[in-house]
Amino acid sequence: MATFSALVTGASRGIGRGIAVELGQLGARVAINYVRDATAAAEALTLVRAAGGDGFIVQGDVALAPDRERLVAETFNRFGRLDLLVNNAGIATMVRGDLLEAGEESLDRQFAVNLKGPFFLSQLVAKRLLAQVRDAGGLRGRIVNITSISAYAASSNRGDYCMVKAGLAMMTKLFAVRLAEDGINVYEVRPGVIATDMTSPVKEKYDKLILEQGIAPIRRWGRPEDVGRAVRAIAEDRFPFSTGAVFDVDGGFHLHRL
Repeated sequence: MATFSALVTGASRGIGRGIAVELGQLGARVAINYVRDATAAAEALTLVRAAGGDGFIVQGDVALAPDRERLVAETFNRFGRLDLLVNNAGIATMVRGDLLEAGEESLDRQFAVNLKGPFFLSQLVAKRLLAQVRDAGGLRGRIVNITSISAYAASSNRGDYCMVKAGLAMMTKLFAVRLAEDGINVYEVRPGVIATDMTSPVKEKYDKLILEQGIAPIRRWGRPEDVGRAVRAIAEDRFPFSTGAVFDVDGGFHLHRL
């Protein structure tokens, strides 16, 4: 699988890094996107290479059109083709608080990074993929959107985050329908509570919910590599007859229990 190539947004740390390293274990070439921390991105690339892959780091904010265009151009210039786009880059809500007091700034930023960015990046990539020759499995490419259990689990103190993740879930379905006949499969990977920089400020809260209250049947924190393994399975073409599918990586949180 040495010729397999992927672009992973927000791959310098956390879930994105976990995905990149798992792809590295396939021998994939990975474009590691980051926004500010070039050192962390370089560390991620080192881990990808240690796992057996290769790639390069590329700076860019998915919320900005010129950056999206450059990400895509640099990836195709380096790799010649793209087999997988992983829309992972995302930010937490700026302020947790009463829904009735929520302001516009946080919602605007959430929308720009967590929904508008992935939408138009997928659009750019899809147009490029349409020109690619199908691979041995009959696909021109794959798109994976990393959403969240917040796509359906309401947290009224961070409604902006929940709304854009729900939008990203619908975006998966829309692109899946549009691109299926063109040999481009689209998937949603839906993580639960994962131990990352984003969740570290609320670690005490989730320790109680996970370990004491058992909000999920599997009583442990999720790890970035848990999400990475789901994306890796997609990259390995384990689901060629699936598109628009949701893969829950949440310890069973989504299960209704009595």
